[in-house]
Amino acid sequence: MPVSPAPVSTFSRWRPLLGAALLLATLVGCASRARALDSDEREFDGQRFHVVSVDLTRQSLSLHWRNPDDGQPYGSIDALQQWGARHGKRLLFAANAGIYDHKDAPLGLYVEGGRTLVPLNRARGNPAAGNFSLQPNGVFAVYADGRAAVRTTEAFKADGKSAALATQSGPMLVIDGQLNGQFVDDSSSMKWRSGVCARTPTRVVFAVSETPVNFHTFARLFRDGLGCRDALYLDGSISQFYVDGEGYSGAPSFMLKPYAGIFAVFSDS
Repeated sequence: MPVSPAPVSTFSRWRPLLGAALLLATLVGCASRARALDSDEREFDGQRFHVVSVDLTRQSLSLHWRNPDDGQPYGSIDALQQWGARHGKRLLFAANAGIYDHKDAPLGLYVEGGRTLVPLNRARGNPAAGNFSLQPNGVFAVYADGRAAVRTTEAFKADGKSAALATQSGPMLVIDGQLNGQFVDDSSSMKWRSGVCARTPTRVVFAVSETPVNFHTFARLFRDGLGCRDALYLDGSISQFYVDGEGYSGAPSFMLKPYAGIFAVFSDS
């Protein structure tokens, strides 16, 4: 009597498709974990902004001033991206990190990789000399425990906590839920502007304007549009963001000057 072939189980027939689906899900999950930041265009008060959010529990935010290979400042996001590519790192996000002096060095506190390269600047200069002197100015820091905060300069000094990375800039945009009292709602001082807040201790939010705005509107974006209780201005007409797969946003390229300090999120290539 001929023997009938054993029936093929339903699982066996679908196993190749299930395997492919699982592989796809794994790849999508890996890609999501590798990116671990949100990037979107947002409209607020009739102005356009690019907002990037970094989850510090999933991605490492770093600061970069000088190339460790030759000791020279990177100066540009392009140069930092090229350095990363040479070292097997893919640049997911980058932004200028604050205000610098006439010698192209950070004007205030600058901590990179746990090392303080420029000390805290508590001088109170003439506000007419630059935005850094508008009071209060402040510090954005990520501490050794991976938690981030924006603090006024005096509060950061009083805290006495060591930072893994930090940049000092000014002015503060929002202080404990209140707009900086120096800002005037109908100010005609319109610039491209960038800033940062720690919406939670592990969620850092960056924003750059796509068109010139005044300080008052920019500060309200952080408080009312992004839900930040403390936010820090980074810089003005030279500010740009880079996001992998999206390119650059912020100030037009002809406005740019060399940066002294660049925020970055890298992933392995």
